Amino acid sequence: MNAKNTGYAVAAVVAVIFLVPLFAMLSSGQSEVPTAAAEASVTTGGAPVGNESGVKHPSQVFWGDTHVHTNNSPDAYTFGNAGLSAEAAYRFARGETVTSSTGTKAKLKHPLDFLVVTDHAEYLGAFRRVATEDKVLMGTELGQRWRGYFENNEFGKMMAEFRESLDAEDGADLDPLVRRSIWEDVAEMADRFNDPGTFTAFTGYEWTSMPGGNNLHRVVIFKDGADKTTRTIPFSAIDSDDPEDLWAFMAEYERATGGDVFAIPHNANTSNGLMFATETLDGKPLTREYAERRIRWEPLVEVTQVKGDGEAHPLLSPTDEFADYENWDWGNLGRSADKQQKMLRHEYARGALGLGLELQNTLGANPYKFGMIGSSDSHTSLAAVAEDNFFGKFPDSEPAAARLTNRMGSGRMPDPLWENWRLASSGYAAVWATENTREALFEAMERKEVYATTGSRITVRFFGGWGYDQEMLQANDYIAKAYSGGVPMGGDLPARPDGAGPTFIVAATKEADGANLDRIQIIKLWTDGSGKDQERIYDVAVSEERTIDSEGRAPAIENTVDVENATYDKSSGSAELSAVWSDPDFNAQQSALYYARVLEIPTPRWTTYDAKKFGIDLPPGIPQTQQDRAYTSPIWYQP
Repeated sequence: MNAKNTGYAVAAVVAVIFLVPLFAMLSSGQSEVPTAAAEASVTTGGAPVGNESGVKHPSQVFWGDTHVHTNNSPDAYTFGNAGLSAEAAYRFARGETVTSSTGTKAKLKHPLDFLVVTDHAEYLGAFRRVATEDKVLMGTELGQRWRGYFENNEFGKMMAEFRESLDAEDGADLDPLVRRSIWEDVAEMADRFNDPGTFTAFTGYEWTSMPGGNNLHRVVIFKDGADKTTRTIPFSAIDSDDPEDLWAFMAEYERATGGDVFAIPHNANTSNGLMFATETLDGKPLTREYAERRIRWEPLVEVTQVKGDGEAHPLLSPTDEFADYENWDWGNLGRSADKQQKMLRHEYARGALGLGLELQNTLGANPYKFGMIGSSDSHTSLAAVAEDNFFGKFPDSEPAAARLTNRMGSGRMPDPLWENWRLASSGYAAVWATENTREALFEAMERKEVYATTGSRITVRFFGGWGYDQEMLQANDYIAKAYSGGVPMGGDLPARPDGAGPTFIVAATKEADGANLDRIQIIKLWTDGSGKDQERIYDVAVSEERTIDSEGRAPAIENTVDVENATYDKSSGSAELSAVWSDPDFNAQQSALYYARVLEIPTPRWTTYDAKKFGIDLPPGIPQTQQDRAYTSPIWYQP
């Protein structure tokens, strides 16, 4: 099925729906091409793409999860994941079959290329060592108290102390010898499973700050092996709940070891406006120095995961019919119900990206110039987020007939958490890199040549420059030309030639055995004459012979989902879409950014697959269908 674009700004949009050489450059876990026509035109290979100067550019997208918890995390352990260690997480990610905490055989349809096990730094590994009566831990007052809780089946008291540690800096911490011993095990396990060129295992952890119940969590990822990472121990929220102190820890780590590290914020949607604020945690106005430090240490944001999608919100983007996707917007992580509309701009990626443009103009630096990835935040040790293979967040949200009506923690906590059906089956991180190694993947993430998906492995390329034309897409070396003539996702447009306007190349292909594509959109944010950010959405390539109107928008695609049978029409939509697009409203005096959003056709939500699998009726009010999607990192323009 072909895309069609007519009547829009004198052909400002040119969609090209034949397969181009880009689509040979698929993930190592997605080697099959989707159609017979594609098979005829794809060239083989996977070596980095070179340009005239001999610089090598990425030719493969690598798939991974930067946020998985195992039985080393106190909450995962308490909620039933007592048996699945980091070893199980790595084996599962590599494609092996693992038995879950509920006794279910679990396996990915396609292995991942990389994984970061990110257990909470606060009491890292302690609950598991209480169960095994670790000698060093049992020699402390804290260990003895927790052993009493364990023997009396008082898991709620153990979790209460863990929660308190996230909300205050005066929590009782583990003995440093215990912390170091556990961290050495974590780092050595990552090194054991790291297999350069085949599978990458990063050392990482989660810094779990939660002042007043407001989520300020960060995942911390090291590029280095155990020889460097074990020269420190994780900086936790017990040490400080202020992200500026975390940045200072990372700076000292790099100074002392010569290593590399960065942090990734997540779940801004549960921060009650604190994650992307206009003042520091202690209430001071942002400065240029703060902005520069923040973007130095936090180049990426985890924009989608099981606790909701954080790309956009309908109250911030009322003209965006796709903004109301898996939003968690009723409170903070402490389940406070005092969410106010004014907080949303400081919680959702699009609002923060626009705010960053404003701050660039006033501070001279942009603290929110971040790339976007997805990850799972799984606490089952299993990075499984496909709608038809979703293993939830905790063991009691693993596949079972009761998970649709149960609340998380119902079996272990006096105050259970959210209803399981609210969980989003999301997401993954996609990284364009020259090879599957710690060094190449880490550097790609630092330069933001990455994108987020909500679980589907959609392949997306996005470039910006000043002289792209539609003929480029037909060239065998168009990727090399795209790099030499512009920048990929995550970059800054080069110096503007006199009188030129920006042009963008965007191309997407479906997951090999996944759903077809509905459309590609480019979201533009810019600052107007008063310095305030604005937004506009352009459909640039659509399937099903629909027409893009004079406002740059196309009608909705038909929803073909058969809810009763959890099926959909697999012939609907297109296997691949691409476009060369010129901004018809470009103003050279205004700061701007552009990112692409790719949507699949409607498919059954994981709740619908569950209803069919277990032979139950969906309770009223539970969503039945959804549209998986990908969000690229932006490309920025600064006058």
